[in-house]
Amino acid sequence: MGDATTATTVTQSTGPETTTGGTRLAVMHRTTFYYGGPATQSINTLRLEPRTFPYQKTLSALIRVIPATRLRRFDDLFQNINHHFELPEPHVKLEIESRIRVHNLPLAIPEFALTATGGEDSSDPTVRDRTWPFLQESNRVTQLPDVWRQAVDVTYGLTAVFDKANALMDWIHREFRYEPGSTGVKAHLADSFALRCGVCQDFTHVMLGMCRALGLPARYASGYLYNGPKDSLVGAQASHAWCEVYLPTAGWIGFDPTNNNLADDRYVKIAVGRDYDDVAPVIGSYCGSGHCRMEIRVEVEKI
Repeated sequence: MGDATTATTVTQSTGPETTTGGTRLAVMHRTTFYYGGPATQSINTLRLEPRTFPYQKTLSALIRVIPATRLRRFDDLFQNINHHFELPEPHVKLEIESRIRVHNLPLAIPEFALTATGGEDSSDPTVRDRTWPFLQESNRVTQLPDVWRQAVDVTYGLTAVFDKANALMDWIHREFRYEPGSTGVKAHLADSFALRCGVCQDFTHVMLGMCRALGLPARYASGYLYNGPKDSLVGAQASHAWCEVYLPTAGWIGFDPTNNNLADDRYVKIAVGRDYDDVAPVIGSYCGSGHCRMEIRVEVEKI
């Protein structure tokens, strides 16, 4: 934990940018707030810098805030990298920009992990400690009888954890309609499940609820998605979300119900948690006018 001396913080590179193989991606994420009058006492926490994950190495990360202020960097309970800052003086505009570069390895799941049924890691206490929080209810994902019944029906006859997660992902992709604006940022699993529509955040919450109902550890992953020249993936124009399921002997593997595919080297993971509340990119409060306009711009490119 420490303080940056300016409005910009740069992480120490965890590896050379000349690394061969895999995919290297660069992300620019800019959020701008325009206030209807002078804002004061602005207090904010950011989750915009990724730590290094399996299959993903952070090459560099930079965060810039205008008006200039001091950034305090710390890790939360899920080991996500956070930045905290305060702006006590009046301002009518706040701009937060992050620029990151990552090196992703191709996703490779061992054959024995694809057929694992869930008991392979039962004797390892460290696995139980890591997965226990992601079997519990959370603010946005609670236990619902209808969700449990549907999860049981969708996975009937399947024994492998991977097959169950894949079946749930496929069912959500087929049965739910991607419709921006149909739900709000504070939507609960129950809302999305009843409407059968929403955005990537809603699809992810539904899959979390169905996985946890079956006793499959599942966590919320947030980040970005690279939509290459030949891809037609949904969610590449802004922050993206997907579900990660713990596969015995293999660890956390991402399943994206919005696009019905595994989170491979096109995905840039920033943070993980129990639901959206644990990974929101920008959260904060201020004193001033209730009229505030927010603009978000995200660019993801292959380098």
